[in-house]
Amino acid sequence: MKGFAMLGLNKVGWIEKDKPVAGPLDAIVRPLAVSPCTSDVHTVYEGALGDIHDMILGHEAVGEVVEVGSLVKDFKPGDKVIVPAITPDHMDVFSQMGYHQHAEGMLGGWKFSASKDGVFGEYFHVNQADGNLALLPPEISIEDGTMLSDMVPTGFHGVDNAEVQFGETVAVIGIGPVGLMAVAGSNLRGAGRIFAVGSRQLCCDVAKSYGATDIINYKHGDISQQILEATKGKGVDKVIIAGGTVDTFGEALSIIRPAGIISNINYLGSGDYIKISREGWGLGMGHIKIVGGLMPGGRKNMEYLSNVLKYGKLDVSPLLTHKFNGFDHIEEALLLMKDKTADLIKPVVII
Repeated sequence: MKGFAMLGLNKVGWIEKDKPVAGPLDAIVRPLAVSPCTSDVHTVYEGALGDIHDMILGHEAVGEVVEVGSLVKDFKPGDKVIVPAITPDHMDVFSQMGYHQHAEGMLGGWKFSASKDGVFGEYFHVNQADGNLALLPPEISIEDGTMLSDMVPTGFHGVDNAEVQFGETVAVIGIGPVGLMAVAGSNLRGAGRIFAVGSRQLCCDVAKSYGATDIINYKHGDISQQILEATKGKGVDKVIIAGGTVDTFGEALSIIRPAGIISNINYLGSGDYIKISREGWGLGMGHIKIVGGLMPGGRKNMEYLSNVLKYGKLDVSPLLTHKFNGFDHIEEALLLMKDKTADLIKPVVII
């Protein structure tokens, strides 16, 4: 089969590989729609996972089941399925502890284009199909369904980890597609005032449509000064970091109130250390929580998040600014994510 792969650092291209084989619990899926992610950019162009060779990229897909193992109960060839970016071993001890994202070791639930070939192939393998696939409701298009693979669950996980409550003031730093879903999730959770930090006009406009009350443009001055001035020095209850660098944590600390929560969902592809201000953290005694979490995967999460779209609580179509038809457009879509043009939020390739 053909697949679009990382050939080495800063190198991508098409390769030929053997079609994957399903074990008794597994499924083989062919993609119907896929979407490149900034994580793919970090992997290829920043070497976030090292100098990997000939690994098929991609972890966001809606697909059609073509083969199932002998022990798969709930899926059959022909089923249209949402494929989550995180596909853990549900029998691992960390899954039993409630952290399936780290089954088999740190971030071990992230397999596609990390520890095995991803979804940018003519076929791809899904381990433990009954636990890791979800049927695509007929009310949801295949392109919208791809946003359930990663963008929606990652953004919402930032909201979960921040423990956003009714009426709270929340700042979302970075309003690409994940940050926009953090804005939408905060709004659904009942946040009162929502600061969205970004600069591209399209993203700012979509953030407002998802519930942002204030736009903070980092090109117009220091983020913390703008937010502290707007809140009369009080700061915010919660910060969700969905973009930036290792230095962004310092900015978050400068605007968080005592006993607040900083929730990171930004994939830190470069930098050796995260910089945390001693004073900003209350000399280590400010009761400020700093938590970072990989999005939850698995079937249950996909089914529940599907309901949010199915019953009209969330419209993800504003995220999909660029649509391509045909497998061969994957490289073009990936380079768009790398360059982040002013008119881009998220590309999708319909296959």
